[in-house]
Amino acid sequence: MLKKLMTVVMVGGLAVSAAACSSTQKGAAIGGGGAAATSMLLGGSTGQTLAAGALGAAGGALIGRVQDSNNQCYYRDQNGNQYKAKCP
Repeated sequence: MLKKLMTVVMVGGLAVSAAACSSTQKGAAIGGGGAAATSMLLGGSTGQTLAAGALGAAGGALIGRVQDSNNQCYYRDQNGNQYKAKCP
C-alpha cells in the first residue's frame, strides 16, 4: 500500500514539475518516473528500479528532443560542415 502511494505522489510531482520545461526535459522526467514507478509497482529491486528509471529517462529525452527539433534536420555540406535546415 505504501509503495503504491509513494508511486502516485512521485508521478504526480513529476507531472507538475515538468510543466515549465522543454519537451526534452519533460520526456526525460516522464519516461524516468514512469519506468521507475512501473518497476517499483511490479516489485523490482532497488537496482532494477534505478536501471528502469535511467533507461526510461534516456528514452524519454530522445523522444522529447525529436519533438523540440521543430521539423529540423541535420545535414552536411560538401566541406563536411554540419548545418540544420527544414526537413524535406
